[in-house]
Amino acid sequence: MRRADRLFQIIQILRRSSRPKTAAAIAEELEVSKRTVYRDIGDLIGQRVPISGEAGFGYLLDPAYSMPPLMLTPDEIEAVMLGVQWVIGHSDKLIANAARDVIAKIETSIPDHLRPFIAEPSMGVKPGLRPPTEDVDMAEIRTAIRQGRKLLLCYKAESGEITTRIVWPVILGYAETHRLLVAWCELRQDFRHFRCDRITTATLTEESIGLRPGELRRKWQLWRDEQLGGPAGAR
Repeated sequence: MRRADRLFQIIQILRRSSRPKTAAAIAEELEVSKRTVYRDIGDLIGQRVPISGEAGFGYLLDPAYSMPPLMLTPDEIEAVMLGVQWVIGHSDKLIANAARDVIAKIETSIPDHLRPFIAEPSMGVKPGLRPPTEDVDMAEIRTAIRQGRKLLLCYKAESGEITTRIVWPVILGYAETHRLLVAWCELRQDFRHFRCDRITTATLTEESIGLRPGELRRKWQLWRDEQLGGPAGAR
């Protein structure tokens, strides 16, 4: 790896970390020695890159530090392309088109020598089964998640039983053959996973879930960590 590329990659590693990153961890990812990392970080600090920390403790990059947003490497471009291929094959039309728009924006912003990595990436996603057709508007569910609002669901269980319930949506999960809505269910007073192809209606309410941003997600993550046998099915 060229030194200039290595310096850029060190900045990238620090940008994606909210905790101090040790020289040993950086060296392991870059496959270089700690001595090289110490020298490179010293050079970056000398170039006025706002890195704080010290040997043995770790290093942090000032969150306010900005770089040109599309200084992408070939590996980064191909990572985006791999993700876009999967999204197009597994998401609803709105998100699939958004993924295509991302690629179009990147393509018009990168140098000519990098465009072949978009046109002919070296990695690809195996074509799979399309998720079942869904009756609900996925954009409405995403809005509820983003705005922290409750949803009124009409849900058909595997047994055929149909229930109506108020849920606090957490996240949309994408599996190979179906999509799941993870939510706190007021009816069951617990987190549940609802298959989106079994949701017959999903109505966005005006009522807030009443929690601080991110709090419901953290509660779900704790609940998930306590589940030793996988996700609980909706019932």
